[in-house]
Amino acid sequence: MEFNNDPVCIKDLEKLAMKVMPGGAWGYYDSGANDEQTKRDNEDSFSEYRLHPRMLRDVSQISTETTILGQKVKTPLGVAPCAMHKLAHPEGEAATSRAAVKNGSIMILSTYSTTSLEKVIAQGNGDTQYWMQLYVYQDRSVSEKLVRRAEKAGFKALVLTVDAPVLGRRLVDARNKFNPPPHLRLENFMEPEIANDPAGYSSGLAYSSSETFGATFGANGDQTLSWANGISWLKSITSMPIIVKGIMTAEDTRLAIEHGCAGVIVSNHGGRQLDGALATIDALPQVVEAAENKIEVYLDGGVRRGSDIFKALALGARAVFVARPVLWGLAYKGEHGAHLALDLLQKELELTMTLSGTTKVSEIDESYVYKPVNRWIRYAPGINGNPKKLLAKL
Repeated sequence: MEFNNDPVCIKDLEKLAMKVMPGGAWGYYDSGANDEQTKRDNEDSFSEYRLHPRMLRDVSQISTETTILGQKVKTPLGVAPCAMHKLAHPEGEAATSRAAVKNGSIMILSTYSTTSLEKVIAQGNGDTQYWMQLYVYQDRSVSEKLVRRAEKAGFKALVLTVDAPVLGRRLVDARNKFNPPPHLRLENFMEPEIANDPAGYSSGLAYSSSETFGATFGANGDQTLSWANGISWLKSITSMPIIVKGIMTAEDTRLAIEHGCAGVIVSNHGGRQLDGALATIDALPQVVEAAENKIEVYLDGGVRRGSDIFKALALGARAVFVARPVLWGLAYKGEHGAHLALDLLQKELELTMTLSGTTKVSEIDESYVYKPVNRWIRYAPGINGNPKKLLAKL
């Protein structure tokens, strides 16, 4: 398929990105764990939910403005954390940051950024929130240094990824024997005065991204991290609100509330960790119910249309984050392409709101969505064997 102008939907961007990106980089971004069942479900499951539009309403003025962690944002659509944006474009996370500013919401920066957190936030303005994604390592001083550095730079929240005590098995990466290109650097693991030197730095002053990634992820992650020893430790070293990313169950949502977290992101790591887990849109309702409006609930995973965002908002998400679409846009045309990805989704969200008869985000609730009856039911003795109890749960 040939394109004479900018792509008109996220699927168009995906096709273009696949053409322009090196095979290893494309495989790294695109791959899911094992058979990629969960990765596919993340996208496909949105189509199982149908819309229930209302007619003859004044929809002449549409606003997607909302509040997240008490701060006004122009839209509930934000950028999810993803490693190594310079795999997609030489300007990397700096270009993504500028695109996020135009979008007017939130950017979550990955610990494994190829641009320092100081450089990324320097692209911003007062209308854009920046949150810092974090892994906790066996040597917690490494994590602590990142936390303190992010807070000093002006990041507004800490996003703790909890679904990766070890790295999921991604068969595409294994087949490709993928390693990040040796010229890339993970600048958040460099001393700030070196990473942020206006004159630049020589390759000899920093380990390559491949060396740093191998030295920090996987076996060097803190596999003893728990609710009891993790959240309280983070609270002792930062005043930033803590958001837990990777929550898929009501049980863990209640624990997040118990331990004083500010929010949870319903996420399965883009289907890159535990294959066979629920799609995020299917896990969202139980998390929202358990949250009881005590903490904010966000979602990522599989969002490819503005109507997907609408459905997630209707089911109780306060914000929705995307990663792969932004990376595809970045690969297509840098900052312009990343902003294009966000703008396409934003305009589709506004169109869905208009055609559904809603004018504000606060009006979008579950009355606008048909939920499929045959979604997944967790096995529980005494319920699954009793049809009446099962129907009551449905």
